[in-house]
Amino acid sequence: MFLLQLVIMVLFAAAAGVALVLQAQNATMQEARNLSFAVAETFAHAPGTLDAMKSENPSALLQPRAEEARKEAGVDYVVAFDPQGFRWTHPDPKLIGKHIFALREGEAIDRPFTQTFEGSLGLSVDSTVPVYDTGGKTIVGFVAVGITVDTVNDVVRDQLPKLLGFAAGALAVAAGGAALISWRLRRQTHGLDPSEMTRMYEHHDAVLHAVREGVLIIGGDGRLLLANDEARRLLDLPADAEQRRVTDLGLEAETAELLVSGRAATDEVHLAGDHLLAVNIRPVDHHGGRHGRVATLRDTTELRALAGRADVARERLRLLYEAGVRIGTTLDVVHTAEELAQVAVPRFADVATVDLQDPVLQGEEPAGPGPEMRRAAVHGMEGAWPLFPVGELIRFVPSNPVAVGVERGHAVLDADLTASHDWRAQDPERTRRILDCGLHSLITVPLQARGVVLGMVTFWRAEQAAFEEEDRAFAEELAARAAVAIDNARRYTREHALAVTLQRSLLPRSLPEQSAVEVAHRYLPARAGVGGDWFDVIPLPGARVALVVGDVVGHGLHAAATMGRLRTAVRTFSTLDLSADELIRHLDELVTRVDSEGSDGEGITGATCLYAIYDPVAGLCSLARSGHPGPALVHPDGTVEQLQVPVSPPLGLGGGLPFEKAEFTLSEGSRLVLYTDGLIEDRNRDIDTGLAMLHDALTGPGLTPDETCRAVLDALLPARPSDDIALLVARSRLLDPSQVADWDVPGDPAVVAGIRADAARRLEEWGLEELAFSTELVISELVTNAIRYGAAPIRLRLLRDRSSLICEVADGSSTSPHLRRAAATDEGGRGLFLVAQFTQRWGTRYMPRGKVIWTEQSLHSTATEPDADTTDALLDQWGDADW
Repeated sequence: MFLLQLVIMVLFAAAAGVALVLQAQNATMQEARNLSFAVAETFAHAPGTLDAMKSENPSALLQPRAEEARKEAGVDYVVAFDPQGFRWTHPDPKLIGKHIFALREGEAIDRPFTQTFEGSLGLSVDSTVPVYDTGGKTIVGFVAVGITVDTVNDVVRDQLPKLLGFAAGALAVAAGGAALISWRLRRQTHGLDPSEMTRMYEHHDAVLHAVREGVLIIGGDGRLLLANDEARRLLDLPADAEQRRVTDLGLEAETAELLVSGRAATDEVHLAGDHLLAVNIRPVDHHGGRHGRVATLRDTTELRALAGRADVARERLRLLYEAGVRIGTTLDVVHTAEELAQVAVPRFADVATVDLQDPVLQGEEPAGPGPEMRRAAVHGMEGAWPLFPVGELIRFVPSNPVAVGVERGHAVLDADLTASHDWRAQDPERTRRILDCGLHSLITVPLQARGVVLGMVTFWRAEQAAFEEEDRAFAEELAARAAVAIDNARRYTREHALAVTLQRSLLPRSLPEQSAVEVAHRYLPARAGVGGDWFDVIPLPGARVALVVGDVVGHGLHAAATMGRLRTAVRTFSTLDLSADELIRHLDELVTRVDSEGSDGEGITGATCLYAIYDPVAGLCSLARSGHPGPALVHPDGTVEQLQVPVSPPLGLGGGLPFEKAEFTLSEGSRLVLYTDGLIEDRNRDIDTGLAMLHDALTGPGLTPDETCRAVLDALLPARPSDDIALLVARSRLLDPSQVADWDVPGDPAVVAGIRADAARRLEEWGLEELAFSTELVISELVTNAIRYGAAPIRLRLLRDRSSLICEVADGSSTSPHLRRAAATDEGGRGLFLVAQFTQRWGTRYMPRGKVIWTEQSLHSTATEPDADTTDALLDQWGDADW
């Protein structure tokens, strides 16, 4: 580009130089003509010229004057000659008198003229002026003044260096300007050559008009400088829009104001006819001047519609996600139905109702779809909605959308309730009030799980637009998710009911009557479901009582069933009248055996138990535990002591190690508190804190066992128990010494009669004469057997309980008698048979040294004393020697 510009500048400079030279030459020639003409006129009309020409010797007069004029004027010659063409004067005297050739060459001789011709001095510019006489009619002579062309050329040659210098300067300035322009152009175009510039321009021009965005270039004065085809289409611009003011183009007022405001804008939405345009404006001047700006327009009409649908879809997905999180937070059928209604309002519907079949509410699976359902939940925006209330049993008519949905198993859309005669048939009066309150559209969807219709959910709209077909799919998806949660809650309700029923059947329904302790208890299941905590109160022979508290790890049917097995085992072992440590050992062996024989992976390992035996005669309490928290003892003065019972592993984890027991003497009125770990442990507190709180709650005298239970639960019960809680409080009693009679028995059978007589007198003192005969018979049999088959020491004890008479014979032997049916030929073997006939219960209790044979007779039974015939028949079988 620069070389091309340089060549052009050189050519222009050369042409300018030639033109200047030619112009200078022409100007010099013209100046020579003017000068020669002026000198000729001056000399011709000079005073004395006419007289000299009329004189006798014109040459003598005119030659000096002509030479003087030539030199003064700076011309090459001044020649005067006569009308015939003979010279009077000449710079070369030799040519004076010579004739001038080609004088006129077609010019008139009666007026001055200038011509160029080849004369005696060479090619010259010659001006000839005639000289008239005084009358002006006769030509006396001529004056010719000339300047040679060589002289003119000399003048031009003298000016030529200046002309060339000027041309060179102009060329240099032009070349420098071209170089500067070329440099700046290359810098601004990043070195692109003209072809590339042309291609880029064509490309940009094509893109400008082919792009799907409108482009406007607006000047600082608010005039439209450029608009591409898309901008013309979007704004409906007239054909002559360019160079007109933007405010005169008929645009919307807000859009026109934004385009001429000069401020930057990013995706501002403006209405232009039927189009929603996103307008972006940026100033052209990077320094913040108002020299112009560029605006781009993007049609967002379809995008807005798609974005609106995308927003709706995104909102629906978010609602489905929230439904998965919010529905089914509890395993309660009604609460789950309420959560479904709450999720749908107000983001999908203005009101939502949930109707469930009655068996579902009870945890049962419905026999089949039916039109009769019970309203389980109603939730809506603020206002009174005249819908069926919660709890009401509704029988939907066959044409009702709910009944249709149940029958078909699919959602039913009723977009316009005002025109729905089938819906109005349910209850015309109620439907009229529903329409009056603004409800105008509904979708009812079956709640199906595993192919079973559990109920129906109905979505209503009042403020929102009517439901459309695309809303049906979303309603079905929402109902499907909720149906799974409702079915899970239903199944849990059923299992929970079964577990509760099982647990209640396994726990004591009522505590047995006994005189050893006054008992109160509490059992609180965890929110997670039925657990394995349990307690029991078991009367033992000798007016004693066993207090039991246990815990099975886990919840549900398995835990409840395991608890029942353990409670049954404890009751079974207690009939053997075992000591506390022996019973725990047997229970541990049972759990170990069950765990080893189990094949389903659900063993009993992890269960704990605390077993206590209280004897009200001596006030002695014997305790043993297996992995269970130790009991607390509240003394009569209100002080609390944590009893230190030897710790053993949980049941099934003892590994054959021996269990130890601890014995404590309780004062009358002491409160023994047995509990499970759910009472003192919680996720928000540790066991030490729980024990401290328990002691604080127990501290204080004068509380009954029931009041103690209430105080403990008020202080320690968590807001949301995570584990079952079993609490058993027993206040100790002591038998009055007057209710106890005992004798040491020598090893002589002859003393039996005297002991019988002493016992009869004591019974008479107690007012139990009606039991004298049977008691004497029992004492005779047991004492005689102890003397014959037992070992010393032998001791007889009678206990008068409030409901029974207890007879105990202890000896130092470990052999135990057993009941059998004697043959007709046997001499003995009938004694224990008689004991069993005349007593309510009997049994054997082993001690560290020896055993105790005991019997119980009810104080309130009328069958205790046999009639006379029976007595005689029985006594006939023994002689006096047998006693």
